[in-house]
Amino acid sequence: MKMMKRRDFLASTGVAALGTLAAPSILLAQGQSLKVGTYGGYFEESFKTHIYPDFTAATGIEVDSIAEPTGEAWLVQLQQAARAGQAPADVSMMAQVARIRGERVGLWAELDQSAMPNVKNLPDHFLHGYEDGGLYGTGAVAWYISLVTNTDVYPEPPESWTAFWDPSNENRLGLLALASNSFLLEITAHCYFGGTDILATEDGVLEVMHKLAEVKPNVRLWYRDEGQFQQALETGEIPMGQYYHDVTGLAAADGKPVRSTFPKEGAVLDSGSWVVSKASNALEASQVFIDYMSQPEIQSKLSRFVGTAPTIPRDMTDLTDEEFAAVSSELPPILPRYDLYVEKADWVNQKWSELVTG
Repeated sequence: MKMMKRRDFLASTGVAALGTLAAPSILLAQGQSLKVGTYGGYFEESFKTHIYPDFTAATGIEVDSIAEPTGEAWLVQLQQAARAGQAPADVSMMAQVARIRGERVGLWAELDQSAMPNVKNLPDHFLHGYEDGGLYGTGAVAWYISLVTNTDVYPEPPESWTAFWDPSNENRLGLLALASNSFLLEITAHCYFGGTDILATEDGVLEVMHKLAEVKPNVRLWYRDEGQFQQALETGEIPMGQYYHDVTGLAAADGKPVRSTFPKEGAVLDSGSWVVSKASNALEASQVFIDYMSQPEIQSKLSRFVGTAPTIPRDMTDLTDEEFAAVSSELPPILPRYDLYVEKADWVNQKWSELVTG
């Protein structure tokens, strides 16, 4: 997952307000300790500074912070430990593909939603359940991939993702290199096929890939190194592409000639989710934590001090227009088809290499 690297760009200041809980289950969990895994580096440090101390003050539950490794490595560690009846972390923040893989093998504990009243604040796409309906995960943090441009080269912002296909943009684009982190299939489907339903079949995916392949003359860089693209965007060497909305905004605030645009089709909303290992002995405390993190004031705090988009509706937060615009948008988002990258991962990667980036 790329979030750790890009979060190194973020800076955090200020003192956050104390969150409060009313859940009766807090009484059962007081005095316990809880191992919480989040993405490492800056991200984990932000949680340790701005979130965990106030959580402990509000609940009496001490947090042992765990820095997760990147990619699928953490999922493998959790699976291996669970077979031995152990939990390296009780609560983990998981990328969506890894979350679904864990769901498929029954790795996550079922959660009692009645013990987490604040979870009702979350929209349905941030509530994750097993096929029998049992809730096992909730949205933790979110972030947007938007259309970015160099303002010296593009004095006016583009209105649509279809700018990627415009012949006038030949050799000017920087795009994320993987199907599973660029979500360019979903973007293409929204622009030209009325939404992502077409991605439900292999024939549909191939049709979308052939359309996406038309952007190849315009692509200067398929990037994996985010810092490389950010530098090229700032200098104007690669003046258009896709990147993270919050990081681009920080660069703009620092005087760089860059802008982030939410196209009319919406930007891509990616996210991490809270899940609890079935091997955990701290289910009650884990539920108190997840409930706490779903509070409007805590989601607002995350936006201010960690740079993530709120996982709850904007009108439930107390973010100012400026604060909200720095991390999010009220336009309906493009939601990734994570199932595609789980169920057909090898096939998608092969066809992606053949048709799109090859």
